Amino acid sequence: MSHSVEVVKVNGLDLAVTVAGEGRPVILLHGFPDSAALWRHQIPRLVAEGYRVIAPDLRGFGASSRPADVAAYRLPMAVSDVAKVAALFAGGRAHVVGHDWGAAVAWMYASMMPAKVDHLVALSVGHPATGLSPSVEQRARSWYVLLFQFPDVAEELLRADDWRLMRQIVAGEGDVERYVADLARPGALTAGLNWYRANLAPALELTPARATLPVHAPTLGVWSSGDRLITEEAMTGSARFVRGPWRYERIDGAGHWIPLDAPGLLGDLLLDFLGSHESVLPAAGRRRRF
Repeated sequence: MSHSVEVVKVNGLDLAVTVAGEGRPVILLHGFPDSAALWRHQIPRLVAEGYRVIAPDLRGFGASSRPADVAAYRLPMAVSDVAKVAALFAGGRAHVVGHDWGAAVAWMYASMMPAKVDHLVALSVGHPATGLSPSVEQRARSWYVLLFQFPDVAEELLRADDWRLMRQIVAGEGDVERYVADLARPGALTAGLNWYRANLAPALELTPARATLPVHAPTLGVWSSGDRLITEEAMTGSARFVRGPWRYERIDGAGHWIPLDAPGLLGDLLLDFLGSHESVLPAAGRRRRF
C-alpha cells in the first residue's frame, strides 16, 4: 500500500499527517501515547475498500510539534487542528474515527462542527461530558491521571528503572517498546502528559460545566471488555449526547488498544458502519444544548 507522510503548518505547529488512498475521506485520531502508527492495520483495509485515509500525529505526539505551554493541549486546540487538516486533505467533510484522547477530540469535533462530520466512531473513550462526574470505579481505574498532574515528578517516576512504571501502566498492551522509544525523545513525555494536565486537572471539576452540543452524526461507540482504564458505562452513557443514529458494540477479550488487539473485527465494524445510514445535518437554528 502506498502512502505519504506530509508535514503541514497548522495553527503555528508542524503536524505530520499520513495520507493514503482515494475516495471518501476518513480521519483517524490516535491517543496517548500513540501516533498514526496505531492505525497500521486499519489503513490498508480502508484504502482497499475505496476510502481516503488521513491520520495525523496529534500535537505533542509522533513527528508533530510539541508546544511547551500546557494550555496548548486543551481539547479545543486539537479540534482546531483537525478542522484544518480536514480542510487540507478531506475537502472539509469526512468520517472521523478516534481512540483514547483521539476519541475525546473526535466527540468534541463532531459536536462543534456537525457539517464537517459524516459518521463518528469513538473507540474506548466516551463523550467527554460523561467524565464530568466520574464514578468511584472510574476514578480508581484512572489513578494514573492524578500522578500525571505533577510536573517533573511524574516524568522522573515514569522514566525510572527503564520506564518500569510506564510499562506497568501499559501492562504489556499496545506498542510498549515503541512508546518507550518515542517518549524518550526530548520533550515528548511532557508533551503527552500535558494532555492530562490541560484537560483532566482535578480543579477543572470545580468549574461550572459548559453547555454541551449534541452529536448529530451517526455514531458508533466501541468498548472492549479487557479495558482496564475505562469503564463500559462511560461509553454506553454517551448515547444521551447523540441525536443521530446511535450504535454500541462491545468487543470481548480485547484490551484498551482495540486497533491493535482486534484489528480484523474493528475493520469489519468500520466498513459496516461507515457505509450505513445517511448522515443528516441538524436543521439550521435548531441545535439543542444539554
